[in-house]
Amino acid sequence: MADYREAPLASRPKTLDPNEYFNLSPERRRAEEARAALRANLKRHYQLQLNNPHRNELIEDPALTRWVYARANPYPHFRATKKTSLLGAMFGVVPLFALYCIFKTNRDNKEQKIKDGTLERKFSLSS
Repeated sequence: MADYREAPLASRPKTLDPNEYFNLSPERRRAEEARAALRANLKRHYQLQLNNPHRNELIEDPALTRWVYARANPYPHFRATKKTSLLGAMFGVVPLFALYCIFKTNRDNKEQKIKDGTLERKFSLSS
C-alpha cells in the first residue's frame, strides 16, 4: 500500500483509504468480522457439499439461483433511467427515422426526375 500512486483521473478506492482502513470503530470492526465469519461458514458448507464423494443430489447455490432468475426475468426488475431511455431512443427510434428520411428523399428525387423527364430508365423485365 505504501507504493500505491493515485491515478490522475480516478479517486482513491475506499479500501485503500488509510482513514477507512486503519481507523475503524470497534463495532464496525466486529460487524465486518461477523460478516467475514458468515461468508467463511457459507463457503465451508458449500465446499463440504461439493467435495462429498457420496453426493447424489444437485447442489443448490442460492446466489447463483438468484443471478440466473434475474438474468432470465429482467423486465420485472427494469427501471427506466436517463441512460436506458437514451439508449432506447438511439437504437429504437433514431434508426427508424433515419431510414424513413433516406427512403423518402430518394423516392421524392426519383419522382421529380421522372416528372422532369431526366431519368434514364433502363429496360428491365425484373423491375
